Amino acid sequence: MDQVIQAVAQKAGISQDQARTAVTTVINLLKTKLPKEFAGQIDAAMNGSFAGGDLTKDAENLMGGAFGKK
Repeated sequence: MDQVIQAVAQKAGISQDQARTAVTTVINLLKTKLPKEFAGQIDAAMNGSFAGGDLTKDAENLMGGAFGKK
């Protein structure tokens, strides 16, 4: 999740704390909007453990799973 927070802070020109709040808010919103079985996958992706720490692959795998593809 630190990688995402750093990217948001840099791209938006905000502090790490502000970026952490933004990222956490979006993650929590996604968890409420997506089916419950995706909550664990979102957490794993943000912790870098879903696809070996590759956030691009994590997103592809997560979204592919959402649409029945891998």
